[in-house]
Amino acid sequence: MKVRRETARRVEYALGYIGLGMFDDAASELEAIAASDQLLPVVRSVRVDFHLAQKQWTKTIVIARELARAHPDVENAWIGWAYALRELNHVAEAKAVLREAEAHHGETSAVLHYNLACYDSLLGALESAKARLARACRMDPQFKLAAREDPDLAALRAGEKAE
Repeated sequence: MKVRRETARRVEYALGYIGLGMFDDAASELEAIAASDQLLPVVRSVRVDFHLAQKQWTKTIVIARELARAHPDVENAWIGWAYALRELNHVAEAKAVLREAEAHHGETSAVLHYNLACYDSLLGALESAKARLARACRMDPQFKLAAREDPDLAALRAGEKAE
């Protein structure tokens, strides 16, 4: 689906404002997008980012779930939905969301596997967590550094030290 130039510009600006923590400006850009474009996947995806950045977990879940269901190819919808669930301590639900997303993004998304490693670690499934983390790190080596400090992986790190 072709995105109009004006909408693409406003999406780009909104993302920039989100990155800078300028949420009022980001909201203004998002609201200025034409009503006919508000349900476009690219606009809804930025809304997921917007609510995630503000730690508005319930809003993130609602928008991300709707987007993932309507457009399963939008990776950040799944990741955002699961992350918001995890932040509300619904770790098993977050894992279930990403297991469903795996059919769409499992071959290409390192962050999906990294987050599944985190959720498995939190749920005590350490062997699965270890395999997921290894896969994420093969796909994107930057996760090796992140894993050293991530509190969600503390049980996995503790299990490795005990071995």
